[in-house]
Amino acid sequence: MILWIGFGLSLAALLVVSRRDLALSMAIAGLILAGFTLSPASFLEVLWKTLSDPSVLLLSFIVGVIPMIGGVMEATGEMDRLVSNLKIGLRPFLALSPALLGMLPMPGGALLSAPVIERRARNAPLELKAAANVWFRHVLLLVYPLGPSLIASAKIAHFDVYTVIPYMMIPFGLSLLLGYLFILRRVKPEPDVSPPFSLAGFALPLIVILIAPILDVTLKGTVRLPYSEIGTALGVTASLVLGMSLGRFHPRRLGKVFVRMRPLKYAAIIVAMFAFLNVFKVSGIPERIGEMTLPPLVLMTLIGPILGLITGRIQAPISIIVPIFVTTYGPISPAGFAVTYFAVFLGYIVTPVHPCVSVSLEYFDTSLGAFCRRMAVPALIGLAASALVGLFVL
Repeated sequence: MILWIGFGLSLAALLVVSRRDLALSMAIAGLILAGFTLSPASFLEVLWKTLSDPSVLLLSFIVGVIPMIGGVMEATGEMDRLVSNLKIGLRPFLALSPALLGMLPMPGGALLSAPVIERRARNAPLELKAAANVWFRHVLLLVYPLGPSLIASAKIAHFDVYTVIPYMMIPFGLSLLLGYLFILRRVKPEPDVSPPFSLAGFALPLIVILIAPILDVTLKGTVRLPYSEIGTALGVTASLVLGMSLGRFHPRRLGKVFVRMRPLKYAAIIVAMFAFLNVFKVSGIPERIGEMTLPPLVLMTLIGPILGLITGRIQAPISIIVPIFVTTYGPISPAGFAVTYFAVFLGYIVTPVHPCVSVSLEYFDTSLGAFCRRMAVPALIGLAASALVGLFVL
């Protein structure tokens, strides 16, 4: 009972304090959960594990550099050039721009698409821009065969990614429809007053943005790195240097960009997030969930999205609930996998523990409550659809 009380209080702190400071909220939530479930020595061990983990430090560096890229491109006018040369309507723009930048996923990558959205949709409500940035950045990853989450999750369920993609097309289509009805449809069209199309004005800033994920994927596929985040770190560094070079941005001006973009705040979110996740892993809560004898529908479409909400991950919940399902009920079908993955995905895209959500809230300076009000209806409808289909396939 004490464990569940601590768990509930930590979630309450996460939701309440995140209205003011996301990094602080996750740090406080981790402290509360540790206070109820860990000894002081165990907590210090978990904290040291987080602070000394090269992967966490590299991710923190990466997420700190990404807003600097946007700041440099903003200061040099390259961001304005990119937006003014993307000649499509505002609604498809809000869907396409984050989706394209999300095809080559990288940690904190929502910070790349956020400035693009801000430049084009200046008059849209802040929480709506944050919702569009998060929703459409990730929707394509439901069927994208190079998406790390889909590849890893399919492997956990003993499927090839191309086996499950046909089954993922239904939640993908539903997500597009829900995103249009509850996010894009509420955007009022704004006239495009930008100058005529310029290929250089479109291509050069796009290269600055895409060189980071392209170099990241290339290095990971060709070089055996001790930590995969090294490729991402080199990619964002190259993007920053290229942006400065193309925009003829003198390094002495970086100080002003640093003050305006607050990269340390984004970096702190990553460290606090992993501290909370590491406390959660050793708190005993995952094992307690595994010990419960739950109906398959409850396990996959209720516990799954709750774990996605708590962890801000897809692979972690899948790695918990799929083995429980297989052990209790036998092999999962591709359709059952699609239902489960989509349910977890819906929890994952609305939680502030998810870096793309947290950095989007920070960038657009909107509250978690306003963001959730925009996302709640499409997410709940998607979850209800998952549960309905799950009645027949789980």
